[in-house]
Amino acid sequence: MPPGRDTGTAPQIDPAHRARYRRIMRFSATALAQTWWFELVLPRLGLRRLAARSRPKRVQRIARRFYLLAADLGGLMIKVGQFLSSRLDILPPEITRELEGLQDEVEPELFESVRRQAEAELGMPLEMAYASFEPIPIAAASLGQAHRARLTPGIAADVGFENVVVKVQRPGIESIVDVDLAALRRVARWLSKVKIVSTRADAPALVEEFAATSLEEIDYLHEAASAERFAVNFADDPRIGAPVVVWDRSALRVLTLSDVTAIKISDVAGLTAAGIDPAEVAKELARSTFQQIFITGFFHADPHPGNIFITPGTGHSRSSGGNPDEPTDAAASEADWHLTYVDFGMMGEISDSLRGGLRDFILAAVGRDGRALVTSLERLGVLLETADTNELERAMTALFDRFGGMGVAELQTVDPRELEKFARGFGETIRALPFQLPENFLLLVRSISLISGVTSALSKDFNMWDAADPFARTVLSANSGNALRGLGQQAVSYANTLARLPRRLDELATRLDRGQVAVQAPEVDRRLRSIDRSVGRLASALVFATLLIAGVLLRPTDGVLGWVLMASSAVPLLHVIVASRSR
Repeated sequence: MPPGRDTGTAPQIDPAHRARYRRIMRFSATALAQTWWFELVLPRLGLRRLAARSRPKRVQRIARRFYLLAADLGGLMIKVGQFLSSRLDILPPEITRELEGLQDEVEPELFESVRRQAEAELGMPLEMAYASFEPIPIAAASLGQAHRARLTPGIAADVGFENVVVKVQRPGIESIVDVDLAALRRVARWLSKVKIVSTRADAPALVEEFAATSLEEIDYLHEAASAERFAVNFADDPRIGAPVVVWDRSALRVLTLSDVTAIKISDVAGLTAAGIDPAEVAKELARSTFQQIFITGFFHADPHPGNIFITPGTGHSRSSGGNPDEPTDAAASEADWHLTYVDFGMMGEISDSLRGGLRDFILAAVGRDGRALVTSLERLGVLLETADTNELERAMTALFDRFGGMGVAELQTVDPRELEKFARGFGETIRALPFQLPENFLLLVRSISLISGVTSALSKDFNMWDAADPFARTVLSANSGNALRGLGQQAVSYANTLARLPRRLDELATRLDRGQVAVQAPEVDRRLRSIDRSVGRLASALVFATLLIAGVLLRPTDGVLGWVLMASSAVPLLHVIVASRSR
């Protein structure tokens, strides 16, 4: 059983971290109670519009309080905030925007604690493990921190370089992660019992996806294997590099890598000073991103500017991971600079099912087929089983019919009021559906979003999607055989449908005779809900009148009961007044 998994009983919490657990649960309970009151109770009292008006500021305040809590607690809670900021599929923008600025930068651990952690993992004193080790870290994150060091002569001769960066996990971070996951799993179990939440998102599944990613991030051996796999994928590409893993000085909580620090990719002034065109860097970054996604199927899921360097004029060998001490090969010497990725703790993988779903999605979008697009979303696992796809299919079909095939210039000629009206209706349809992106799909969206931001900063005129076109075409052409087989299967499906048609028509006629056919009409549903609210107000008015008259009649003979009935009549009267004003 994974650490901290909620089994329905109270989790076993380390006494040293009970206060931390209580703070997380107290914040969660308060936020849930506030949400329950505004989203469930007030609408039933006829105050739906009041709750709706206050919603943006209210959820923003909750997000801000979580921001402060995460920044104070550190550990996994910062990762939670970053994870939530990327869940555009299930969270309102007021929350995601508020959490965007949550940085994974915290106060560094005391060097003596780092020393003890490293020595325990490596099984030797730090002075024996490295020729030198800088006590001041070059970076400190919530789960670990990085120090520069030099390898001992023997190991340096074996690997071919001397300067390294050593990542050391924060002491005790594993128990903190367990506590945080235990709290999150308990909150997810609460949410799974709330219908308004459970129909929109699978909270326990979300927590387990987050837990899996977090546990991989604190496994430095897993990160080392990912770094090597990434380097192998680009072994023949002189423009892409990765650090080399020093396995003799790596363990579960310590990771030693070749020092590949160079010009930060967002440092436009530094690139220009080195004679490197930022626009060319943007093109190369987009190319490498789509090669990871469409060709290798294994991609860097956290490519923010701090994790990508531009190394100028080294002409490096792929086996050296960008080490200038290694002899250059002919292919590498052609490159006057190259991209170097670091930090492989968060990686994504394109499975066969995800690749097939993306292919179907592209084909449906190109063919402007609303039904096929919805089917591809179902195959990708984007829609929960509770989703009613009829409205989505109608919305997608309307989108294709009105705006399909239009370029940006053509869209600018459309009446802004028409665009706004369509966008509002389309957005309401999308938000009403239980979307939930699977973990790898979410990592893919996150990766593309980050890269898009970096390329835009490098070159305002760069269009990232132009770089995706040749790779998308490659995927579609490589799957042309599958597409033909799909057409054959579709033909068989149509034949089966035609064969079953007489029987289904007979069943439909029988159901019509029995009155068992239900017709979905959104506009009619809205009018029925309006009528239902009117009936509710009428019922409250009748109850009010009954209680008031009964109280007046009984007061001369039974004063206490009379006054009680008259006072009770104020409750249905309040409902009538509030509901009428809300209407």
